[in-house]
Amino acid sequence: MEIQTMKKLEEEALKKSGTDFVRLGFALFFMIGVLTFSFLSNGGISNNMFLAIAALIGAYMAMNIGANDVANNVGPAVGSKALTLTTAIIIAAVFEAAGALIAGGEVVKTIKKGIIDISAFGGNADPFIWAMMAALLAAALWLNFATIMKAPVSTTHSIVGGVMGAGIAAAGFSIVSWTTMGKIAASWVISPVLGGIIAAAFLYAIKKSIVFQEDKVASTKKWVPVFVAIMSWAFVTYLVLKGLKKIWPHVVEILNYLPLVSLEMTKKPTFGVALTLGLIVAIIVYILVKRNLNNNSEKLENTKASVNTLFTIPLIFAAALLSFAHGANDVANAIGPLAAINDAVVNGGISSKAEIPLWVMAVGALGIALGLALYGPKLIKTVGSEITELDQIRAFSIAMAASITVIIASQLGLPVSSTHIAIGGVFGVGFLREWLHVSEPKTNIEDTKLTIMDEKKNLHAYEAEQKSLEKKENKSKEDYERIVELYKLIAEEEKIIKMNKKTIKQAKKVQYVKRDAVKKIIAAWIITVPAAAVLAGGLFFMIKGIMI
Repeated sequence: MEIQTMKKLEEEALKKSGTDFVRLGFALFFMIGVLTFSFLSNGGISNNMFLAIAALIGAYMAMNIGANDVANNVGPAVGSKALTLTTAIIIAAVFEAAGALIAGGEVVKTIKKGIIDISAFGGNADPFIWAMMAALLAAALWLNFATIMKAPVSTTHSIVGGVMGAGIAAAGFSIVSWTTMGKIAASWVISPVLGGIIAAAFLYAIKKSIVFQEDKVASTKKWVPVFVAIMSWAFVTYLVLKGLKKIWPHVVEILNYLPLVSLEMTKKPTFGVALTLGLIVAIIVYILVKRNLNNNSEKLENTKASVNTLFTIPLIFAAALLSFAHGANDVANAIGPLAAINDAVVNGGISSKAEIPLWVMAVGALGIALGLALYGPKLIKTVGSEITELDQIRAFSIAMAASITVIIASQLGLPVSSTHIAIGGVFGVGFLREWLHVSEPKTNIEDTKLTIMDEKKNLHAYEAEQKSLEKKENKSKEDYERIVELYKLIAEEEKIIKMNKKTIKQAKKVQYVKRDAVKKIIAAWIITVPAAAVLAGGLFFMIKGIMI
């Protein structure tokens, strides 16, 4: 028996190591391919080896973004069983790459969020190139470590920390915009708290209006179209503001060909235009969902499971749209520094903004998709099932929080992280479940406490009677029989009291959110910027030492 067990363990180990080897092989093949292409296509440029190595690091960074950050977009949908892991990876990979290539923009800010002053380099391109390489590699290494530890962290904060650390190493502490860094630190609190509150609010609203109702079918027909329409409104607004901002002039040209549409040509979409487009789509979605539910009402059952299934399709759309917007925005985290290095090498100077060649954009897009496919499942499972148990309604609430929080924060000028918002949403629905578990059976707990009080009265009465009989000098046969009976009654009462106390304790102590996971993730968030900064500083000095 032990030999068979050992044999099975050995087979599993070999299988796992074989899979890991294949994954590593694909990753290395992609990075070497990028290195080779960059080196050969830029052969006539001096310092082309720097650019080739930077492209290699950019490819590594992009894969780490795919492995870590994309889990936030599809994790809840997978955890709720709305999507299988394979389907989620395919949808996310396609839409991440599409977002990056279609809406990733032609120009990116080379220094993410303006956290360092490039004039401190004095126009000297070499230390700037070294700093950007160090920042990119430090952020990628930190993301890789976080993925291994199953901790979803912000890729934006990773690259911010990398740029800050490398900038300090290159030109001192005065190079850093500490006001900007203060805002980024504030997002550690703002993002998860806002995400958690909004996700919990939507979950509670759905439960009160549908799940807790006796006639769930009637409530479903009334409220599901409303919730799905609100989601459509939020997501279209989010997509226009965040996913289409870099190609907005082209979008306006296309929309103005439609009848009854006349949009003013602006560089970026305004909040009013985004909100209006979202409202139009929301009205259409409301009508379609309402009609579909009325036509198929006989298929609905008066159960929570039946209500849950109605949120499956909205969740699939949410995963796709979040991935598209993420690809359009966060591709800059991988290719921003790479574009800066490319610009510095090709033009021999330093610029605050840089044109992005198609090949650089492709490195970011393909790297994110490949990283997700190869190493994304670990974090998808963490987000989807290892923090709290999710169903479609809870996952829907998290997706709502992801879009609405970004919209609110962008209008108020608050710094937020999409990673922290999504994880905050997961925390929010989990803690709401705990609160509902304690508050819903409150009357039961009070009844149980009253029962314990009654049982204690009986117990004291039995004990008093038992002592009285035992002190009696001339006991009759009936007295002895009664004493034996009282011992049995006392034992039973003690057992009942103990069981009722245990029931109350269990009701109060139930935990739907795994505290160990919460502590690990929050710790990773807090140390992301300083860890990436220290790593980048060390790498800058190492690169500088090699080059001088």
